[in-house]
Amino acid sequence: MANEYEIDVSGSLTLNFGATGNQEILQNVAMILNSVVYSCPMDRAFSWDASLLDRPINLIPSLLSSRLISAVNKYEPRASIVEITYSGDGANGQLQPKVKVKIKNG
Repeated sequence: MANEYEIDVSGSLTLNFGATGNQEILQNVAMILNSVVYSCPMDRAFSWDASLLDRPINLIPSLLSSRLISAVNKYEPRASIVEITYSGDGANGQLQPKVKVKIKNG
């Protein structure tokens, strides 16, 4: 779809303090997805709870998807997650989400 975007969840994020419009929304979503609870000094509840990361690898995709969707819905209501897929080597504990978002009314 024309208004769906893939968000980088690799942990590396370059902020553009002058971002506006769709770029601002996508940057906000990337910030939410790359942050975990307690990592934001002025809002310790910001983002998603990473306590599930020590769970068995086969449980993580559904639990993580739920938490990422809830966090984006709460902190950036102008966007919604439409798809989350996972890649990586589960046998070695590596799981990388690939997130597609849709900008509402965009």
